[in-house]
Amino acid sequence: QKMTVKAVKMLCTAPNVYTKVPDGGWGWTIAFAFFFVEALTYGIIKSFGVFFNDLMESFDETNSRISWIISICVFVQTFTAPLSTVLSNRFGHHFVVMAGGVLISTGMVTASFARTVVDMYVTIGVISGLGYCLSFLPTVTILSQYFDKRRSLVTAVASTGECFAVFSFAPAITALKEQIGWRYSLLSVGVLQLSIVICGSLLRPIIIKEQEEVKAQPPEEPTETKYMLENEQTRTSIESIDSGVEITTSPSNVPGNTKAEPKSEEPKEHVQILVENNSTPPEPKTKLLDFSVMRDCSFICYAFFGLFATLGFFAPSLYIIPLSLSLGIGKDHSAYILSAMAIAEVFGRISAGWVLNKKPIRKIYIELICVVLLSVALFAFPFASEFWGLMTCSIFFGFMLGTVAGTHIPLLAEDDVVGIAKMSSAAGVYVFIQSLAGLAGPPLAGVLVDTTQNYSSAFYSCAAGMVLGAVFLSLVRPCKAGLCHRQQQCAEESAAEVVPDLPDDFIEMDIGKAENSGKGCDGT
Repeated sequence: QKMTVKAVKMLCTAPNVYTKVPDGGWGWTIAFAFFFVEALTYGIIKSFGVFFNDLMESFDETNSRISWIISICVFVQTFTAPLSTVLSNRFGHHFVVMAGGVLISTGMVTASFARTVVDMYVTIGVISGLGYCLSFLPTVTILSQYFDKRRSLVTAVASTGECFAVFSFAPAITALKEQIGWRYSLLSVGVLQLSIVICGSLLRPIIIKEQEEVKAQPPEEPTETKYMLENEQTRTSIESIDSGVEITTSPSNVPGNTKAEPKSEEPKEHVQILVENNSTPPEPKTKLLDFSVMRDCSFICYAFFGLFATLGFFAPSLYIIPLSLSLGIGKDHSAYILSAMAIAEVFGRISAGWVLNKKPIRKIYIELICVVLLSVALFAFPFASEFWGLMTCSIFFGFMLGTVAGTHIPLLAEDDVVGIAKMSSAAGVYVFIQSLAGLAGPPLAGVLVDTTQNYSSAFYSCAAGMVLGAVFLSLVRPCKAGLCHRQQQCAEESAAEVVPDLPDDFIEMDIGKAENSGKGCDGT
C-alpha cells in the first residue's frame, strides 16, 4: 500500500518536491547563496564608512549629512519589507532576488557619477536600499523552509557572510581607492554586487507533500446499502486529500474526464496509485501578504521586541571610535577595538546556532537570555575608561550581538511566534516595524550626544531600548500559550453546543447501532 509522488525535474527554477522538510539537499546550495548575499548586502553597508572622508571632501558636506546616505538606505531596506513579501509570493523568491541584485548594482554604479550628496541619497539610499530588501529577505525566508532541525545552526553560520565581508572589503576598498580613486572603487563595488543575480538564480522553491497510504475500500458495506435504501439522495464519498482521488457511490459524482475502470482480478491491496501533477486538485490561492499575523498577540510582542532592540544595534559601531578617541585612545587602537567586535560577532552567531540546534530546547528563552546579556554589555560601555576596558566591552558586546542578530528573524519560523507557514508574511511585517527604529535610532543617539556632550548617553539610550525589548520578548511565550488555550476552549464549547440537523431515520439508526454495540460489549 503505497502512494508514489512523481516529481518531474525541469528547469533550475522548478520547485523541489519533498515528502518532508529535507534538512539539507538543495538547502545547502541556498545556504551557500545566502552567505554571499549577506556579504554583498550588509557587508557592503557596514564597510561603506571607508568612503565617508572622500565624500565629505568631494561634496564639501558635514559628517552628519553624509551619514544620512546609509540611514536612508537602511530605512528603505526595512520599510519596503512587505513589498518584498508580496513580490516573492507573486513572482517567486528567485526572480525577486535577481531583480534586487540588478537594483543594488544600478544604484552603486550610478552613485559613482553623483555630483551632489542628494544624488547619493537617491542612488544608494533609495535605489540600492530597495535592492537590498528584495535580495536579503526572500533569501533568508526560503533558507528557513529547507531546514527544520538544523535551521538555527545553518542560518547562523550562513549569516556570518557580513562579518567576513567587513574583514575583506574594508581593507580591499581602501587599497583600491589609493590606486584608482573613490569613484572607480565605488563603480567596482557595484559591478561586484551584480553577482547577487547568480545567487538569486539558485533559489529553487520547495513544496512539501506528505506521503500517505490510500487504503482500498470494500465494494459494498451493509451500512452504506442501508443509507442508500433509506435516502437515495445521500452519497458517501471517500476522498484522498493529497491525490484528489475520489471513490463514490453515485455515478453523478464521477468527473467528466474520468472513465469507469473494469474490475481488476488482482487484490486491491497491491494496487499502486500514481499521483501526477495534473491529478492534483487546485490549491487555494496564496495570499500575497497575510496580515492575520497582526492579530496574533505573540507576534505583536515579538515585533515590539524587534522595534526596541534595533535601537541597541547601532550605537557601538557608530560611536565606539569617537568614544575611544574622547578617552585619549589612538586611532589605530580604536580600529582594533572595532575589528575585535566584528570577530566576536562571528563566534556569537555560530555559538547561538549551535545552542539553538540542540533538542529539546525552548529557543525563545535562549534568545531572551542573550538579549538580557546584550543589555548588560551596553550598560558596561560608559564605565570603561581605558583601552583594555573598551576592548573587553566590545568583545562581549560583539559576541552577544551575534547571538541576537543571527537568530531574531529565523525565530519567526518557530511555533512560539508564528510558525513556518506564516514565516514569509511575518518577516515582511516584522522588518517593516524595525524600520522605524532603524531610521530614528542614529538621530536619537546623535541628539543625546549633542545635548549632553557625552558619548556615554548614546549607549545608555540603546541599553534602555534593549531592556524594553527584553520585556516584550519575555511576553511572547505566555501570550502564545494563552492564545492556544483560549482557542482550545472555544473549540470545545462550539463542539458541545452544535447539534447536527439530521433526519429522524438517521438518528434512529444511530441509536440502534449504539444499542447493538453496547450489547456486544456486555456480552464480551
